Amino acid sequence: MTFQATPYMQFSGQASEALDFYHDVFGGTLEVMRYKDMPMEGMEGDPEWVMHGSLTLDNGVTFFASDSQVPHGPGNVAICVWGDDASQLEQFHTRLQQGGDVQMPFEASPWGAYFGQVVDSYGIVWMLEGGESGQ
Repeated sequence: MTFQATPYMQFSGQASEALDFYHDVFGGTLEVMRYKDMPMEGMEGDPEWVMHGSLTLDNGVTFFASDSQVPHGPGNVAICVWGDDASQLEQFHTRLQQGGDVQMPFEASPWGAYFGQVVDSYGIVWMLEGGESGQ
């Protein structure tokens, strides 16, 4: 059986702005469908809100996002971006912190890789990890 798992971020009117921001940070292909594009009887929310958005990166990783008046969970998920290029991960860390909060700077970790954590301006927790620290 083949399957994939994809982070699905929920917002309340900020999905379009957030997806544009992540597109600027990571690149890739952005597709957005708004509520007004899919009129369904009884659908709540602003017609300009994102009903479903996807950002597919050049390496195949995909992020989903939408706007909703009803939260879909307790918000206890962090997105971990990892790889072997510490320089690229550090760039992501720097760009994601714009308007957000650095919880951990991107630096050498005790386990031999680089690690940093940011809560972006939309409240999404990003963990960035990888590369060899030489420790």
